[in-house]
Amino acid sequence: MKIKIYTTGGSIDKAYSTQESAFVIGEPQIASILDEANVTIEWEACTVLKKDSLELTDDDRQLIVEQVKRDPQRHIILTHGTDTMIETARALSSVPGKVIVLTGAMQPAAFKRTDASFNVGGAVVAVQTLPEGIYLVMNGRVFDPFRASKNLVLDRFEGSE
Repeated sequence: MKIKIYTTGGSIDKAYSTQESAFVIGEPQIASILDEANVTIEWEACTVLKKDSLELTDDDRQLIVEQVKRDPQRHIILTHGTDTMIETARALSSVPGKVIVLTGAMQPAAFKRTDASFNVGGAVVAVQTLPEGIYLVMNGRVFDPFRASKNLVLDRFEGSE
């Protein structure tokens, strides 16, 4: 089984820019996360976008859907910003015949204290074991994107699994 991983930006890929004195979307962190964890599955990563999820448009979501739809791989992971992850997952629900898992991080992967590696690990396991469908993997849980929400106060996802 080969897993295709699409990156779109979001907090997981944020880095601090001293030139801008702000956090910006940096290079995708997925390869570093998987290499550091000594992951032995076959995978390939591809960057679709490098945006904060609050900046994603309907056209961006359509681009993501078309890329995933055309991909011959059945097992897909999408790293995505958490603010609009649910909207993108819902858009991807129209793609048949695949296991699609979206994940991200509340804190950048480059931070010492981050949930990025844990969430990516959960997504890798989930995409290999879940039946065909669309899922969110965050905070050690698998969510149905049509019954999930992001709790901004507690900084986590909630809802029915």
